Amino acid sequence: MNFSRVMAPDMSAPKRYSHRRGGMPVLVYFSLLLAPISLFVGAAIGFLNTGCRPRLAPAVAEGAALLALFGALISAAVLILTGPVVTPVFAGMSVRLDAVSATMMFLVTFVGWVVARYSRTYLDGEARQGPFTGWLCLTLAAVLLLVTAGNLLQLVLAWIATSLFLHRLLLFYPDRVAAQRAARKKFITARAGDVALVVAAALLMAAYGSDDIGSILKAAHAGEGGMLGTAAAAFLAVAAMLKSAQFPTHGWLTEVMETPTPVSALLHAGLINAGGFLVIRFANVLLLSPSVLSMLTIVGGFTALFGSLVMLTQPMVKTSLAWSTVSQMGFMIFECGLALFPLALLHIVAHSLYKAHSFLASGSAVERVASIHRPGLIASPDAGAVRRAFAAALAIYVLAGLGFGLTHKSPQAIALGAILIFGIAYMLAQGFADAAPRALTRHTAAYAIATSAGYFALQAGASSLTASILPATPPPSPLEWALIALAVISFGLTAAAQAMFPLWAYHPAAAGFRVHLSNGLYVNAVFDRIVGGWSTTGRALNRPKL
Repeated sequence: MNFSRVMAPDMSAPKRYSHRRGGMPVLVYFSLLLAPISLFVGAAIGFLNTGCRPRLAPAVAEGAALLALFGALISAAVLILTGPVVTPVFAGMSVRLDAVSATMMFLVTFVGWVVARYSRTYLDGEARQGPFTGWLCLTLAAVLLLVTAGNLLQLVLAWIATSLFLHRLLLFYPDRVAAQRAARKKFITARAGDVALVVAAALLMAAYGSDDIGSILKAAHAGEGGMLGTAAAAFLAVAAMLKSAQFPTHGWLTEVMETPTPVSALLHAGLINAGGFLVIRFANVLLLSPSVLSMLTIVGGFTALFGSLVMLTQPMVKTSLAWSTVSQMGFMIFECGLALFPLALLHIVAHSLYKAHSFLASGSAVERVASIHRPGLIASPDAGAVRRAFAAALAIYVLAGLGFGLTHKSPQAIALGAILIFGIAYMLAQGFADAAPRALTRHTAAYAIATSAGYFALQAGASSLTASILPATPPPSPLEWALIALAVISFGLTAAAQAMFPLWAYHPAAAGFRVHLSNGLYVNAVFDRIVGGWSTTGRALNRPKL
């Protein structure tokens, strides 16, 4: 094929390549294709190497993931040297390389390589290790095609393929009843999300007369789209919430514990972020509908609070990590609802790296905890200590913010930082307790200062890197002001209650509430009843052959 470079009038816009003249730079084309092609080759070899301890499949899968990571690094270098790039459509596929897709490419390939390397030892001796590596490589390739999609057709197909390939991994042990039940609920939720995305894509094509994502974003940024664009924003939000396990469809995510640990790491550190990526990618479209953003703020904020409270009551490490993911995904959707899209992208990166390590190290974590004598809290803060801790944390936050131009930040960013500092106040309260040693007080205060400065520095960096791609946060409307105030108060009260947990944890009323909370207030049981999730017999869906 022949390609030629056509420079866009706006230097911040992606460079487009056409079939008509000249040639597309070989390095650009090679870097954009290297990652998915290497993974498809790894998948093919994995499916061909069956039986116990296949010789080629694990090594090739790890090598393919490492080659994909190398391709992502080359793509990042191309982005730095040439700016954003969009390839022509070929066989329905095109690649959009910008700050968002390059970040997601690196994240997916890095986590994928770590998981593939870990799986090589973890699954050694399993009867279906070869096919497992095949489905793993296919899943990673589908995610790469999703995050680099330049048109709606590729986006929708990759979105669906990602879920279907993941389903095979979730049922690696198809005879386990719990795995069947969780995978079935995930399958139903995912198909509902697929329908929402297909409807959103159809509305976008009708509203803008194109399936090119760049053209759609440019028109939406100009305020075009009308009612069709607003409706598309609503369906995009629904698809994102279903994909990222928002309340009340979060139950499947807390039950997929019967899968191998590498699958849990890949799911919680990577695939669950697809909903947030969808909202970030179509940020210009979402801004057309403030009511949709308000819905994301409400649902995401409640999911974050709900998940964080339930997480504290879970006795098992992996289940606690799963509820932590629910909470973190809620907070990410909450950030998107506040139109803090650069911070949401930063959140995806930070959470993915943290959660991949947490799941892959969960076994050793259990051993370490079991071998350590845990005397409990060094000091139990009373109400006075909690008040002083919150006042000190907010004062540190304001002083650190003034050094980064706090007065020029959006109200949404300031409120989000205040919510984050509440988590530091929870730790600071122990240092302010009467029985706390001075060293603990100094350490928690230093941590509060570092966190406040780090938040503003990272926020400024993320906003700068994505300034030409993601829209700026608009001024909040009266409804958004009310939601911001409600969120700050709710997260503040929750953090204060957690800080004083030793004072009320053994009250009879608290003990009863703890039981209900540990069961997720039985929301998941209602979902089971609705979808028939306890039925596991006689369905091909639940018993696939790897």
